[in-house]
Amino acid sequence: MRKARQLREMFRSKKVVRIVGAHNGMSAKLVEKAGFEGVWASGLEVSTAHAVPDANILTMSDYLRVASYMNDAVSIPVVVDADTGYGNSNNVIYTVQKFEAAGIAAICMEDKLFPKVNSFVPGRQELAPIAEFVGKIMAAKNAQESPDFMVIARVEALIAGWGMEEALKRANAYAEAGADAVFIHSKQKETQEIEEFIQAWKSETPLVVCPTTYPGFTVEKAEKSGKVKIYIFANHGIRSAIKAMEETFATLQKTNDIRSVENNISSMKNVFDIQGMPEMKANEKKYLLTESSARAIIPAAGAAKHDVSLLKDLLQDRPLGMLDVNGKSILQRNIEIFNQLGVQDIAIVSGYEGSKINLDQVDIIENKDYDKNGILHSIMCARGHLKGKTIVAFSDILFEKNIIERLLKRQEDVVIVIDRSWQDTKTNGRPIDLIKASNLPPQGERVVGLEQDNPVVKMGQSLSPEEATHEFIGIAMFSEKGAQALLSLYDEFSENPPSGSFYEAESFSKADLSDILQAMMDRGHKVSSLEIHKGWMEVHNFEDYKRACEMIRG
Repeated sequence: MRKARQLREMFRSKKVVRIVGAHNGMSAKLVEKAGFEGVWASGLEVSTAHAVPDANILTMSDYLRVASYMNDAVSIPVVVDADTGYGNSNNVIYTVQKFEAAGIAAICMEDKLFPKVNSFVPGRQELAPIAEFVGKIMAAKNAQESPDFMVIARVEALIAGWGMEEALKRANAYAEAGADAVFIHSKQKETQEIEEFIQAWKSETPLVVCPTTYPGFTVEKAEKSGKVKIYIFANHGIRSAIKAMEETFATLQKTNDIRSVENNISSMKNVFDIQGMPEMKANEKKYLLTESSARAIIPAAGAAKHDVSLLKDLLQDRPLGMLDVNGKSILQRNIEIFNQLGVQDIAIVSGYEGSKINLDQVDIIENKDYDKNGILHSIMCARGHLKGKTIVAFSDILFEKNIIERLLKRQEDVVIVIDRSWQDTKTNGRPIDLIKASNLPPQGERVVGLEQDNPVVKMGQSLSPEEATHEFIGIAMFSEKGAQALLSLYDEFSENPPSGSFYEAESFSKADLSDILQAMMDRGHKVSSLEIHKGWMEVHNFEDYKRACEMIRG
């Protein structure tokens, strides 16, 4: 009953507790997100959400289920509008037991006859005898398990037109019976009636107000009275939701164009946040591990290199990985492939125009010194993700799903993806990371690719084309042991950086992944390979970009 205690403690303060009407878990969460102190599980809102009248059409079980969803969605107290207690005293006892067990902080019952009708509907507003309702209050208080749970008695005498004297008589009787607070209700458009009742109220039992029809009675006035403890914004949530949906649907019906409403509706990111999707994904990363679970690191920090003259205008305000290829960025396409294959824990290292990497369900790790260091340092910015099976994939490449699918099946400590078709590729003088593997690639136009071990002997851009057998495509995978070997060697060089160049890099700080991989091989670490024949491409110039857009249609 932590939330009931929360509400009790708020009652002891001088501030008014503001609670807002909700009708499901989502609306309750929005109430909390907005900064209010509690949620009002409104009978009107819940019945409206079910498209039935607020007249005891729904059952206690219906309201209990919805209130439970609200309570589960928030960390603030939920006060339930329990109508008349859903029957006589026996029903009230059962109601208190069920709602208290569900973690609800308080229920509010009104002194009408069952079945009731909403207070603002003209006509039938029949009140129960005082003795009957006093019996319900005492039954409710005796049924509760925790002393913190609250029972609020709602007085409908002013609503029914029975006058101020009757309202005060009933309110005092309910306070004497043990109600934790008295909810005085009015449907007058001015504040005089409610202010008259508050002024005449002499009991120590706090009051609850709901100024739906008399908005001039503000929270400030309630606090100044010293007697009002709860202020209810009762049904503004569902009324605003109805209006917004009506406008959206009307626009869609008229235009038949989703773009006509896009700027006036919530983003999908906000939807996922309300659902708790980020928390779920975080838990998946911690606990939902399988034998084949893998992580991914995508270094996307550096500004585009090589021949980007024709891409200059496109890349003025975004990193290369966020270049749009027929409706999706390069990064988004690659993330979707990873996700489809069960790789959910993905870290993107950002740098140049990093704020433009607005992708859901990935960790964005900033490399503040991206312009001073190389790809290796960017990868190490995400070293916390280098545990277990980890794939490193460059951000300027597009690749087919089966490449990652095959890679995930490999068990070696370090595996890099190498392409045997590199001699067929037009590089236009652009340097590429060449590979010398232990075995030559199979020859001929038609060959069967075997998953055989073909360790890498040497790699780098300065490797002679005559000596080279393959091209490194920018994707590598490390096992737990392989990642530890990589980290140990990196830390060793970081503590004592070599003077001058580091393999093909001008310095250790400017090192590429290929440089440290060559260092690992020189230290005796085996670097295995996954051989492919095409099925990927990199975007380094405008011709590459045009070709990518032509090949990838959806």
